[in-house]
Amino acid sequence: MTKADLVALICGEGCPSKKEASTVVEQVFATITESLAKGDKVKISGFGTFTVCAKRARQGRNPQTGDPIVIEPRRVLSFKPSPVLKGRVENGSKHRR
Repeated sequence: MTKADLVALICGEGCPSKKEASTVVEQVFATITESLAKGDKVKISGFGTFTVCAKRARQGRNPQTGDPIVIEPRRVLSFKPSPVLKGRVENGSKHRR
């Protein structure tokens, strides 16, 4: 599914215009992105939780040469699905309103 698919689905649910739906989708993603960039946790009830985790520097290996290298510290995005989402995915049930 793409952003365009989301916009089309929102328009099908009674949103007056595609432009308004697109604006809403963009605002939601921008808000989530800004919160994660600040290091905040984003919890969407019934969907899941996005968190940013700090990874420390560590020793690694270049897979082509086998030479040891230092992997720099970084921040990574993590997603943990809610039990509701897990259940729907495992059972193959569709979203119902």
